[in-house]
Amino acid sequence: MRIAVLGTGPVGHALANRLLEVGHEVWMGSRDASSEKVVAWQAAHADGPHAGRAHTATFADAAAQAELLVNATGGMVSLDVLGSVAEDDIAGKVLLDISNPLDFSNGFPPSLSPAITDSSAEQIQRAHPQARVVKSLNTMNCDVMVDPSLVSGPHTVFVAGDDAEAKATVVELLASFGWPRPDILDLGGLVTSRGLEAYVLFWVDVRMALGTNAFNIAVVR
Repeated sequence: MRIAVLGTGPVGHALANRLLEVGHEVWMGSRDASSEKVVAWQAAHADGPHAGRAHTATFADAAAQAELLVNATGGMVSLDVLGSVAEDDIAGKVLLDISNPLDFSNGFPPSLSPAITDSSAEQIQRAHPQARVVKSLNTMNCDVMVDPSLVSGPHTVFVAGDDAEAKATVVELLASFGWPRPDILDLGGLVTSRGLEAYVLFWVDVRMALGTNAFNIAVVR
């Protein structure tokens, strides 16, 4: 599959690398496709098993090439980033939203904007009504996202969205990363993204208490 990963931070890099490993063709989208960071990423995959499948582009050009979009940008800038993409290059496509709208304007710990009565995922869906937005992977560190074996024992990844086929596509992607299907929990509609995004505030507290990113939540039945 042709996949655009929008965002060049640790989350974007982790997702782009793992998507290459499991056989996809990946465009890493950024504001500046010639920036040192993205050029270095492409060069690192120029030879070997990923040769010819790692590309760099602007956000708009990456989305134009892709069959599936991954929003790995910060939730506070996601609408701006996706707004730079032609609507025809978003419409009808699965848009996996990993963003968290963490607001650090008042320092640490962060707050959420929006919160409680809205979510970043819902804002994206309203701004791009023809997109097939699915929320997932935002409740853990990026290393755990792409390699669940980093956490011992069963633990849970969530999916939320209003399009059943789009969620099924994301579930297949998660399974290819190594997530056991019993540990993939469908929460229902995109409105449940509010809880997923709110959980991240608690994740920050747990991370500070543990001093490590290598943990996740488990739903014990």
